[in-house]
Amino acid sequence: MEIFGIVVFIVLVTTIAATVSALLRDGRGHTPPVTSEQPWSNLDAPSTAYWSPRIY
Repeated sequence: MEIFGIVVFIVLVTTIAATVSALLRDGRGHTPPVTSEQPWSNLDAPSTAYWSPRIY
């Protein structure tokens, strides 16, 4: 049982260390905002809905 506890402890410490390392490498989770160069258009949208309720 002690071996199981030691293995769980090692896995937890490794998981926490990997999470902290990934967050520090990624700039603490900050992602730059998405900028749009062209105005939005709705040219490719369908004229009818993809799904419509059917009565059987």
